[in-house]
Amino acid sequence: MGLFEKLFPRRPPGGGNARAFFKTLTAYQPVYTTYRGGLYEMELTRAAIATFARHCSKLHLELVGDARPELARVLGQQPNPWMDASKFLARLATIYMVQNNAFIVPMEDAVGRLVGYFPVLPQQSSIREVGGEPYLLYHFWGGQSAAIELSRAGLLTQHQYEDDFFGSDNRPLAPTLQVMHTQDEGIVNGIKNATTIRFLARLAGNLKKKDIDAERERFAADNLAGNATGVMMFDSKYADVKQIESTALVVNPRQQELIRQSVFSYFGTNEKILTNTYTEDEWNAYYEGSIEPFAIQLSLVLTAMTFSPAEIAQGAGIIATANRLQYASNNTKLNIVTQLFDRGFLTHNMGLEIFNMPPVEDGDRYFIRKEYAEVSEVYKLNTAPTQPKEGDDNGDHAGDP
Repeated sequence: MGLFEKLFPRRPPGGGNARAFFKTLTAYQPVYTTYRGGLYEMELTRAAIATFARHCSKLHLELVGDARPELARVLGQQPNPWMDASKFLARLATIYMVQNNAFIVPMEDAVGRLVGYFPVLPQQSSIREVGGEPYLLYHFWGGQSAAIELSRAGLLTQHQYEDDFFGSDNRPLAPTLQVMHTQDEGIVNGIKNATTIRFLARLAGNLKKKDIDAERERFAADNLAGNATGVMMFDSKYADVKQIESTALVVNPRQQELIRQSVFSYFGTNEKILTNTYTEDEWNAYYEGSIEPFAIQLSLVLTAMTFSPAEIAQGAGIIATANRLQYASNNTKLNIVTQLFDRGFLTHNMGLEIFNMPPVEDGDRYFIRKEYAEVSEVYKLNTAPTQPKEGDDNGDHAGDP
């Protein structure tokens, strides 16, 4: 049994012969096709995508509620038998950025109980109607086809406008990709041309083509390839011989910067994020603009495909979180831990985690400073009568008249 059979053990009613498109509100048929326009093949765009996927791979998938406690290990460590949680998130984030549509297929045991998640990359996907229920129909590059109920599948999208279900492709970036490709080819060809022609020799008379070719080979053999003296000699056959300066042709730096800024704007990133030289504030801006929207959508999608509406109403859910304080400066970490630990917001181990340190035994307890009091109790504490201390004569002094 291969991967395909493990992911799709069940077939929809009618043997998967889902021919009728599910009717949508827009004029577009609900069909998504993988765009192979070289987006992941260009150096700069791949760097932007890989950086996003790398940061998303550090998200923590956490279980909320007690509806399916056995899924805690699956979400936190290994969503499927072939991927750990980090690879799962990185793969899903990469597909999400390249295709603007990322599909998650639920993995089930023999009795149909969800036990894992797998990100798939179909060549084409469409929404078909089978028995009055919408199905996601997948067509893969190997020729296999499979269908799954839309209610059981996971679908993350971005740039969703034309279609009621799927996100648009990245064709708006195609002109920039073409310019980048032309730029790279121009640099390579410029270097080749600059290193191919090294001397320019002008013959004194008119010769036939075969005589010119023969003289070129002789001149090169005597003065370039087999010349150990470093001195070039030529006779009156040549009116002039000049050496050509090797200068590689490069694209205008201003044009290069415009191309880079176009890519950065499209992917919501910048040079410092790609080179890991960002500051604390720059990382927070990138997280809130790119990572957090993905984490929120992933949390909602996994929750919907894992739990029933009744379980969700009772508080069951899956959330993708990130310890953003790990990217803060040491001074910021110290101030936060100091301020929140003695107020009962952090445990000892939570503070150690912020500093990327291992937990300690019995470090999961909360502490609070004792001089704090509830606001509504402050008046009572200030107006309560003072209790006499032991040995106090309560103001009665012996010998007074």
